[in-house]
Amino acid sequence: MYTTTRRRRIALASAAAAVLAVTASACSDSGSGGHSSNAAASNTTSAAPVAAAADQPFGRACAGVPKDGAGSFDGMAKDPVATAASHNPALSTLVAAVTKAGLVDTLNSAQNLTVFAPTNDAFAKIPKGDLDAILADKAMLTKILTYHVVGERLAPNRLDSGTFPTLEKQPLSTKGSGESYMVNDTAHVVCGNVRTANATVYLIDTVLNPPVS
Repeated sequence: MYTTTRRRRIALASAAAAVLAVTASACSDSGSGGHSSNAAASNTTSAAPVAAAADQPFGRACAGVPKDGAGSFDGMAKDPVATAASHNPALSTLVAAVTKAGLVDTLNSAQNLTVFAPTNDAFAKIPKGDLDAILADKAMLTKILTYHVVGERLAPNRLDSGTFPTLEKQPLSTKGSGESYMVNDTAHVVCGNVRTANATVYLIDTVLNPPVS
């Protein structure tokens, strides 16, 4: 009796140990596989927003862009650059200057431009008398405005450190990284990588002055 009972206990213990071993192995494999799967999913999930963000507008002033309509990012992407700018309330002074200089058709018909667009606040830094004088002098106004335009589309990573010829024929320089960039060491990009039908726009907080030639 004792022997039979003991044998049964040993058999039960062995069976239990085998079940535990198989269960532990299965859990380990499942956990490892689940971890790899979750890691892959995590990597995929985290990589997608980063890739998307690299192609999105950035900067503190972007919050002031309308959420919908012609002046929104989606709306501006459908129009050529001068028309798109006319729908952005922060660029009304620039649009008035472009119109006065007779550059609307030139900018709208050109392809693959980069425009460093001074905001209304940028123009407000110029004393009123000086700004009025510039707006009244078409040749000077054209010189200044075309100095803000590069004849190719520049992605943000191109602005890290570069020098680019402008439509005014003199170069401007850029530097920075991430979402912080400067132009000519004087103007900060406050809303960058804004797409229009024919240009990439970087809103800046200071009007650029062409070098004296």
